[in-house]
Amino acid sequence: MFLPEIKEREYRFKLALRMGLPIFALMFALIFHTVITTYDNLDSIFYIESIIVLIFGIYFIFYLIYSGFESKITDDVSKVFTRTHLNKYLKKDLLKNKDYTLILISVDNLNDINNRYGIKSGDKVLYELGRWIYKYMKENSITNFPIGHVKGGDFVLGLKGTSDNYKTILELLCLKTDGLKIDDIEVKILTAMKDTTFSKDLDFLLENLFELKERNRNKKQNTEFFDEDIKPSELESYVINAIRSKQFILMKQDIYADEKVVMCECFVKLKRADGNYIHQKSYIKILNKLRLMSDYDYMVLEKSVQECNKNSDTVFAINISPTSVRDRKFFLKVKELLETYPHVKNKVMFILGEKEYYSFTQRYGEIIKNLRNLGIKISIDKFGSYHSSFLYFKEFQVDAIRLDSSYTKNIDNESNIKIIDGFCVMAKKFDTKIWMKMVENEHTYNKVKKTDIDYVQGKYLSELETIYES
Repeated sequence: MFLPEIKEREYRFKLALRMGLPIFALMFALIFHTVITTYDNLDSIFYIESIIVLIFGIYFIFYLIYSGFESKITDDVSKVFTRTHLNKYLKKDLLKNKDYTLILISVDNLNDINNRYGIKSGDKVLYELGRWIYKYMKENSITNFPIGHVKGGDFVLGLKGTSDNYKTILELLCLKTDGLKIDDIEVKILTAMKDTTFSKDLDFLLENLFELKERNRNKKQNTEFFDEDIKPSELESYVINAIRSKQFILMKQDIYADEKVVMCECFVKLKRADGNYIHQKSYIKILNKLRLMSDYDYMVLEKSVQECNKNSDTVFAINISPTSVRDRKFFLKVKELLETYPHVKNKVMFILGEKEYYSFTQRYGEIIKNLRNLGIKISIDKFGSYHSSFLYFKEFQVDAIRLDSSYTKNIDNESNIKIIDGFCVMAKKFDTKIWMKMVENEHTYNKVKKTDIDYVQGKYLSELETIYES
């Protein structure tokens, strides 16, 4: 048992003892008074009953007081419901109400506030925001609704009815919070909303809210809705079955250098038992949740290697999760696979991209080095967008860097072109190829050709082509 748990138990026991002693004293005094005043008339059964009453009284009073401290309803900082109590409350509401809506309101810059102004200031922001939300909802004639502090800067509200009833209210809330300040601290708010037309399962609703929040982070209108035709529980089942039975479709898109095909990127859709496809945006999060990402990555890699073995001229670029790369079991399976297909050496490229920086760079670097020694080329994705991509480029020797698609979309911006030119110079210094994707038209292609970009990819040059279907 951890020291904080031991101290917590000691504190609760002492507090329960202080609260229970007066009651024990009263019970003992009553029994003692009865014994003194009516001693001659007392039956022996009275003493037995008194002892039983005292024992059970002590037990139940201690139990009720002690267990009462374990069930906290309100959060210490924000004074709204705790996550545990909110979940219980919302589950009851979901059972009672056919139509129900959850709203996520998040302080997106809470970490920055804590670092810059101190943790107490961050706590005050959470407390004041909780009050502000309640006041705003009251102004819109919405009262007595559950609100809880789920984690970090995230608050969740439960409201009866469909999301259509609250869309305007949430949009106005976003406008009101634009430039919101609490104690002269700028507070950045993100929101998301989902109702029970998506799912009646609370866990799925909450997960989807946070997924929506991430999507909304880079959008001007952060109240966008996302509709999923498949129920989350069914989607999980489809994904599990597809991985187990290796039901998927593998497609490729050619990548050009000097108007010649030098590589192709592989894309995957999972197949349901009824023959319909599950798109990547729908299943990636489920793979992570169910710890199936490594199995999925190897399944795709194995088939890609087999197809690559048939085509001796083209490098196959495959998106592989960095978590799979850092898994020793995955590495050993990759090594064994390459020993089985020795002709694919230097013809397979792993595209690696992750938002969060993996701080154990020495270990990660060794894995990257070992993969390259096996004949696997390495490319860093989302370069110029994710801070982690630049840090990895600085730490590791890689074969290529792929710029974030935002640079292609803003190709007409002169500042953007200057940044791309700077990236090209930097890549050349490190003897690394630089790569742009999503070139969708002739105008963009001509703009890219004027730069020192090595690899070009997009629908203008090549459509997706199916190379395998199970």
